[in-house]
Amino acid sequence: MKKCGFKRIAAGLSGCFRDKKFRRILLGAVLAAVFSITASQVLYAGQIQRQIAGKVIRFHVLANSDTAEDQQLKLQVRDAVGEMMQEKLKNTDSMTECRQIIQDNLDEIRRCAENVIREKGYAYEVEAGLEQSRFPRKAYGRAVLPAGEYEALEITIGSGEGHNWWCVMYPNLCFSGSMYRIDNDTNGEKLEQVLSPEEYKVVMESKDYKIRFRFLKFLDHLIERR
Repeated sequence: MKKCGFKRIAAGLSGCFRDKKFRRILLGAVLAAVFSITASQVLYAGQIQRQIAGKVIRFHVLANSDTAEDQQLKLQVRDAVGEMMQEKLKNTDSMTECRQIIQDNLDEIRRCAENVIREKGYAYEVEAGLEQSRFPRKAYGRAVLPAGEYEALEITIGSGEGHNWWCVMYPNLCFSGSMYRIDNDTNGEKLEQVLSPEEYKVVMESKDYKIRFRFLKFLDHLIERR
């Protein structure tokens, strides 16, 4: 009796799937559910990014152009300013304190960058300031910060039209001694100290919050048969 019942149900469902009107209704319901899930995950990802952005200060250097010489100069400015600021920030234990130290030293930061530029034989102007900047999704060893707006020490060399360089100034994820270096062993610990458990998990697990449709394998089949 049970087998007969299952056969009748299966036959009924098979008939429904052959009906174009039913397939359109089902497809509409599926797409509505997907849209709802996608919207909620986009909102969640945006919320998490804003929370993380409120606890870190990035470091952003914009090159004058994409020529090999200008790109190399960008890295030389990065190293000089990074080394100087690492020393000034080595005992910093809060984002507020870090921000104040940066603001108090903006003139010195600009002079440091200008000195490097002059020593290399260039006459580019330099701008330095704490800005709200748009960053792409970026990995620092195992830690991945989501794309979005972040407060950053931003240094612009010349026209600032070349490829950018990004890092994290607070907590310091990119400099060790006088060297630019990503340290996988300590970066996780540094981020764990400033982020909530949920934020830390997102950063260390590198989640993209992309919807995967494994549970909707029949979706393509429905679309093809509309």
